[in-house]
Amino acid sequence: MTSSCNGILLAAGQGTRFGANKLLYPLEDGTPMAVASARHLKAALPRSLAVVADAESELAGRLAKEGLHIIENPRAAEGMGTSIACGVAASPDARGWVIALADMPHIPVAVIQAVAAGLEQGADIIAPDYRGQRGHPVGFAARHGPALMQLDGDTGARGIIAANSGSLQLIETSDAGVIFDIDNPGKKGTDLF
Repeated sequence: MTSSCNGILLAAGQGTRFGANKLLYPLEDGTPMAVASARHLKAALPRSLAVVADAESELAGRLAKEGLHIIENPRAAEGMGTSIACGVAASPDARGWVIALADMPHIPVAVIQAVAAGLEQGADIIAPDYRGQRGHPVGFAARHGPALMQLDGDTGARGIIAANSGSLQLIETSDAGVIFDIDNPGKKGTDLF
């Protein structure tokens, strides 16, 4: 079944915690981390886009080759919230959005599919859970579009999740890839979004 939800890959980060070209850093098999993340998202959600800081960059070119629609965020330096807003604004007719981080390349396709399926089945906000820790990606129903498009700064969508904690649905997974922050292994991905 093809999902009517859109995938949004957040790939506009400035790499301040890792260094230059963080998202092009090769994984063990040589694949750049953002490309691996893009492949997983695209495999689960054919209607996926990537939000980047510069549409003419090498990163944007590589993500476009993976079949993601490229959206440039001119306000990327202001934080992750602006990238989420950009991605949602670029796909306003979606029935929901599955938002993934380009620096979390170990999230299995099956987990992304489960999040998308949950949205299709009526979940309001949905995310994987690894041993009691909320992970990524996070899915948002269409009703959250206006709030997502208003985001700015670097807190991502944490405020929306907190304000709707009663409707947050968690999917248990035994895969630690949903919380692993590749550039800071001691920090959970949920600390970022």
